[in-house]
Amino acid sequence: MNKISTLEKALERINDGCTLMVGGFGGVGNPPTLIQGILDKGVKDLVLIANDTGFPDIGIGRLVTAGRARKVIASHIGSNPNAGRLMTEGKLEVEFSPQGTLAERVRAGGVGLGGIFVDVGLGTIAEEGKEKIMIAGKEYLVETALTADVSIVQAKKADTLGNLVYDKSARNFNPLVAMAGTFTIAEVDEIVPAGTLDPECIVTPGIFVDMIIASEGVNWKWAWE
Repeated sequence: MNKISTLEKALERINDGCTLMVGGFGGVGNPPTLIQGILDKGVKDLVLIANDTGFPDIGIGRLVTAGRARKVIASHIGSNPNAGRLMTEGKLEVEFSPQGTLAERVRAGGVGLGGIFVDVGLGTIAEEGKEKIMIAGKEYLVETALTADVSIVQAKKADTLGNLVYDKSARNFNPLVAMAGTFTIAEVDEIVPAGTLDPECIVTPGIFVDMIIASEGVNWKWAWE
């Protein structure tokens, strides 16, 4: 099935109050055209799930800076002072999750698990309000899996079936995020016919991708030919 669509169609899936999971790390791998589209549409009250809050004017940080999120689930927000300011002002709820734990929570959501068991945070404020479990005589915290109404990712190349290839470090959280969305949109730089990608280079199988849109400035006709 051809999954190529338009930014306008993609934005129909992203509305006020939705839970939005975003691939990327420090802005690298955040889908810029989709983020600009969200800003232009005026979407607000988002619950954002991402590794971080980017930088004030880069990547997912642009949504935070514009006050479009009511809650963020991330491993850190230190690179975006606006996130810290909004948090201390009580305008942004922040749920911190250690980076490895966050990645595993997203992966668990993508593969249909209810959560994971970790010993990170035991005996600290990180365990407050969390269920504990004993396994083979050792105590663990129960960390719930993470999923989203919509996941947005950035890839270097896709075929018409949605199989994705990433560009170097832009691979980061994107493959996990692509798995964990009820509806996943991939913003890509190049499209090729189905069957032409080297199977050994495909990181995200098309089964996880519902829609492909062009990165701004990409000429699909040129990329196709």
